[in-house]
Amino acid sequence: MADPIKLTVSEVITETPDACSLVFEQAFPYRPGQFLTLRIPSDRTGSVARCYSLCSSPQVDGHPAITVKRTPDGYASNWICDNAKPGTTFEALGPAGVFTPRSLDGDLLLLAAGSGITPIMSIIKSTLAAGAGGLVLLYANRDEQSVIFRDRLRALTERHPDRLTVIHWLESVQGLPSAAHVRALTAPFDPAEVMICGPKPFMSIARTAMDLPKSRVHLERFVSLGGNPFDDATPTSSDDSRASTVEVVLDGERRRLRWPAQTRLLDLFLENGLAAPYSCREGACSACACRLVSGEVKMLNNEVLEQEDLDEGIILACQSLPVTDTIEISYE
Repeated sequence: MADPIKLTVSEVITETPDACSLVFEQAFPYRPGQFLTLRIPSDRTGSVARCYSLCSSPQVDGHPAITVKRTPDGYASNWICDNAKPGTTFEALGPAGVFTPRSLDGDLLLLAAGSGITPIMSIIKSTLAAGAGGLVLLYANRDEQSVIFRDRLRALTERHPDRLTVIHWLESVQGLPSAAHVRALTAPFDPAEVMICGPKPFMSIARTAMDLPKSRVHLERFVSLGGNPFDDATPTSSDDSRASTVEVVLDGERRRLRWPAQTRLLDLFLENGLAAPYSCREGACSACACRLVSGEVKMLNNEVLEQEDLDEGIILACQSLPVTDTIEISYE
């Protein structure tokens, strides 16, 4: 696997009674809306891996930060909230994810619930600082005490009243939101793109409420990893007689590789020293998504790409096996 990066906590910010943000000393390039995969120590398994969205903005914040919300049975989130302090060091995979707006200059409708505000906050700060787009945020929470970034959102709306509108929905006051509620609140707006992030029930309601083409609606699914991407993949058998040839363009470099029939594409790239992005290795997060330019592959599992993505040639490298003799892949 690619070498993890080392991140040291410089500050822990209490956001709500159940959520905190970790600010890291080390700076690195990333895009608004992306996430990090952290290695959390465990007495039982040695470590577990979990994905946490970056709440910071690469255009505004000098240091990257993630936000972690406790879940009742969540080992990693509780470990972080109970143990992380300045000086705590984590191993992490590099920034990943495709939950990023195409442009910071287009109008965005942002729908978030609970900790789903985390990548949305990164997008808001980045757009206000470096773009020209208008922003409307519908943010649902259990009650007022659960509103992550409450004061910062208020300050941003006061600073940018002509560009940022925030609509709060509190379950304790208004009950659970329905698709009809979301549709009524968002109907006056005609955004270039819609970004939706939160628990599955909220995302389902929000997506149902959006009468827009799939190409304009982006969903961020929080993934509970079943495996540990920090563990090396099983080595490929070198005597695999059936193999294809794959040509890949990554970071401006073109490589041609022999692709054994039973080797997953991501494993092939990592074994050959290519810095291909990935996170879950389970076909559930889209961090390893790339474009199939020519040829044919077979995906073993796909929990994130929709038919429209597949029609455009998007595949998951971590789940792809070769079918045709020659294949071309691009990350550009």
